[in-house]
Amino acid sequence: MQTLSPKQNVAYKAPLGEFLSRNPFPEPLTQGFFYREKMRAIHRITPDKPFQDILEVGGGQSGLTALLFPQAQVTNLDLNPEYAQAPCNQQQKVHFICGDATDLPFENQSFDAVTMFDLLEHVPDDKKAVSEALRVLRPGGFLLISTPNENWRFPYYKFMKPICPSEAEIMTEWGHVRRGYTLAELKTLINLPCQGYATFINPLTVLGHDVAFSCLSHRWRRFLCKALNPLTWLGYYLHNPQATGTETASAWQKSREDRQSLSNVIGESLAL
Repeated sequence: MQTLSPKQNVAYKAPLGEFLSRNPFPEPLTQGFFYREKMRAIHRITPDKPFQDILEVGGGQSGLTALLFPQAQVTNLDLNPEYAQAPCNQQQKVHFICGDATDLPFENQSFDAVTMFDLLEHVPDDKKAVSEALRVLRPGGFLLISTPNENWRFPYYKFMKPICPSEAEIMTEWGHVRRGYTLAELKTLINLPCQGYATFINPLTVLGHDVAFSCLSHRWRRFLCKALNPLTWLGYYLHNPQATGTETASAWQKSREDRQSLSNVIGESLAL
């Protein structure tokens, strides 16, 4: 009887069903359904690699990276020191650090992967944040990102405006300093090969998302999200990862060549 090699037997990334079942957003199948969409897109673009040390930048109190790679050592860096007490940051394999995405307190090439889930749209100096992420990323490592894209607006449909905050109000509440990025803009910003991308929150599922963040009472938001569930699930199952969505998850791989060390050698030679 043929036996599979150890490599074939090992899965480093959490199974999709298990990952989705641990959706940390309250009411995950109604008001938090949009977060399930995000998690599915992130899972889809994430390579199943033996990452041992992962940096999660701006992970807050969601713990997505630890859910995605339960066997890895995860360092969660966030500006808010209060998140240190969140249950996800009390796990044995998670280490919380209060810090700035544009000034990471780590040595060069310290991590196998860096995640930035819904972070870049909050950072005024996004170029510096990406530069820092790449600095601490090991050669061959992956940068995993999710962010709003060029299709994002709030509310998505004009008829929803009477029950929703204005776009300016919601961006201020969420701390967004920009609307989002096209894939081309991300390519220019990151300057690495894109290994895959997937959109999420599409023109059907966005209704539930916008109701969840409307001005309605919690009771009405919950009721409407439940009423929209058939449409939401239909949009969820029919969605093509490259079709129109209001947000994008993407994976970027750093060259296996140690360019940082090479530049240091060249710089030292020129200084002689």
